[in-house]
Amino acid sequence: MAIPITVLDCDLLLYGRGHRTLDRFKLDDVSDEYLMSMYGFPRQFIYYLVELLGANLSRPTQRSRAISPETQILAALGFYTSGSFQTRMGDAIGISQASMSRCVANVTEALVERASQFIRFPADEASIQALKDEFYGLAGMPGVMGVVDCIHVAIKAPNAEDLSYVNRKGLHSLNCLMVCDIRGALMTVETNWPGSLQDCAVLQQSSLGSQFEAGMHKDSWLLGDSSFFLRTWLMTPLHIPETPAEYRYNMAHSATHSVIEKTFRTLCSRFRCLDGSKGALQYSPEKSSHIILACCVLHNISLEHGMDVWSSPMTGPMEQPPEEEYEHMESLDLEADRIRQELMLTHFS
Repeated sequence: MAIPITVLDCDLLLYGRGHRTLDRFKLDDVSDEYLMSMYGFPRQFIYYLVELLGANLSRPTQRSRAISPETQILAALGFYTSGSFQTRMGDAIGISQASMSRCVANVTEALVERASQFIRFPADEASIQALKDEFYGLAGMPGVMGVVDCIHVAIKAPNAEDLSYVNRKGLHSLNCLMVCDIRGALMTVETNWPGSLQDCAVLQQSSLGSQFEAGMHKDSWLLGDSSFFLRTWLMTPLHIPETPAEYRYNMAHSATHSVIEKTFRTLCSRFRCLDGSKGALQYSPEKSSHIILACCVLHNISLEHGMDVWSSPMTGPMEQPPEEEYEHMESLDLEADRIRQELMLTHFS
């Protein structure tokens, strides 16, 4: 009886009895330039990922042979950085498009399992103070331990046609909440929020918002743009500055907030699967959320390995709520307004 070729290609090759792997591609056989052009990362970084994720990608099963962890990682990096399952990518490492899809799923879940290892707020006072000092040195904004913003990532319409994922532009998306430090390293990432939620609603319902509301980081605040509510722990710009101190405050705020805008550009230029230029992520909201988180983990790992964070401009659109929708946010929290006024009086007068 003939065995369908798809079974041989996908199932028999991905996992194997006795850890026998199918090594179709050798890193040592190609140049660094080739690896960077095809997969977006240098040789030593890929070797590090093989060591980090190898155990997850070599799980034994009852089938005959498996694709090696190295090849699975290359397949996933190829997808993350190109945003496509193009045949040429699979041909380069010797696997089919269907096998590439399975490899991406395996590597994505392995990275998601390690998210808390690479994406986290500092816990000790010395590290928090270092964050504040670095942000203060950038533009003179005191007390800042992180910059927060949201970015939309396009996804295919869910099977249930859930309207909660339709954003204000009529597209299906996930609204992803992120906080970064001055280097662009991500300290908080929440990628599961439906695209219909405005940024302020995402932050209000998020774990991040709950932590700060509970007073987890006293005497510190995040910096957010005018799409968020002013809070005692979240400083936003004034909508209509009038005094010299208010103008100076807004200028320092804008210069500091630009860090996360650059971080978003870096994420979307390095990981083209996020920027929308190749179309929406063709997965369920849950799987799309995991792919976005996996890219964020890789972003932070690349920073730890000294890779340049401020790369080429982003090609995809960045969703930003119209500023006029948020004029009423200025005076909703009187204590927060008092803190901001005191901040301007003390540091920007």
